[in-house]
Amino acid sequence: MTTLWLAASVLLIAGVLFEAFEVIVLPRRVTRPYRFTRWYYRNFWKLWRAIALATLKPKRLREAFLSWFGPLSLLGLFVFWFVLLILGFGLLMWSIDMPVQTVAGKPDLPTYLYLSGVTFFTLGFGDITPNEPLGRILVVVEAGLGFGFLALLVSYLPVLYQAFSRREASISMLDARAGSPPSAAQVLIRAAEGSQCDALEPFLREWERWSAEVLESHLSYPLLSYYRSQHDNQSWLAALTAVLDTCALLLTGLKERKPFQSQLTFAMARHAIVDLALVFQVPPVAPESDRLPPDKLQKLREKLKKVGLELRSDPAGDERLAELRGMYEPFVNALARHFVLALPPIDPEHVVADNWQTSAWTRRTPGIGKLPVTDPSDEHFD
Repeated sequence: MTTLWLAASVLLIAGVLFEAFEVIVLPRRVTRPYRFTRWYYRNFWKLWRAIALATLKPKRLREAFLSWFGPLSLLGLFVFWFVLLILGFGLLMWSIDMPVQTVAGKPDLPTYLYLSGVTFFTLGFGDITPNEPLGRILVVVEAGLGFGFLALLVSYLPVLYQAFSRREASISMLDARAGSPPSAAQVLIRAAEGSQCDALEPFLREWERWSAEVLESHLSYPLLSYYRSQHDNQSWLAALTAVLDTCALLLTGLKERKPFQSQLTFAMARHAIVDLALVFQVPPVAPESDRLPPDKLQKLREKLKKVGLELRSDPAGDERLAELRGMYEPFVNALARHFVLALPPIDPEHVVADNWQTSAWTRRTPGIGKLPVTDPSDEHFD
């Protein structure tokens, strides 16, 4: 029995250390063997999401509750690792019946667990001390391991939040370019109205890089996917979807538009969506309703034509657009259902004021979403 407890404690310590190494240090693949962290997040999120959907009907309260999951789950994971390591070393000391000096008589399992906790957090009370070299070595190893483990976790947090900050900065910049929530129609219309259609290519090039960064950071740190944006109508998934929608429209056939950069951005954004769906093991599911039925597509053509953009209107163009949408919509829809995020419309029925146009002291009012433009001919222009 002693041998079994010894083996169990060693396996427990080794398992936690390898799990932490795999989560924090090791760049991960899209698919990998079973890990406790994956099980932890999958089941904890199911419970958290179920509570939110069942008990919190107001959207604002539900979003606030869901936004807590990322930080709280990370703290919970850290605490769980601490408890397992302390338990592992305590069982190891108890299984080898490590001689210790204590005023309480013969040490029992709770005594060894107390010694393990004091050692792991390097408190050094000195009320229980090992008497033999093996015990002293074991205590020193645990103290060094605990110090290093805590340092590793502390260094992990800035990396995580820097990746989150970079992601959110681009999403905030999309607000004035694509509306709130972002939509492909607004990207094209606002570019045309501002006589900046030539800026679409650098815009797509920037979002190609952003999609690659999201893919890399969210594969290495899947926890980032649970961190929600500051505004309810914005999210990393909505931004990716709007970019894919924009590329699909451009690739369908906007006259006088070069398709090369659209192809590159579409490929990178779809790569990110598909790989993240594999990581979270959410199979693709087609949206329940068509995001761009024929009547809305015709209205979109008319809107684009008014600003000088002509969208291909033959059956082959419609078929091409449907094919492109079929390559990503089932994946973004599955991820949206998993994370309880809303997919943005391709062409919104009503364009409301952007987030930058509103504040806590002003009521959100419908608007066309244009940026204010100063007329150089104005007598007050200096």
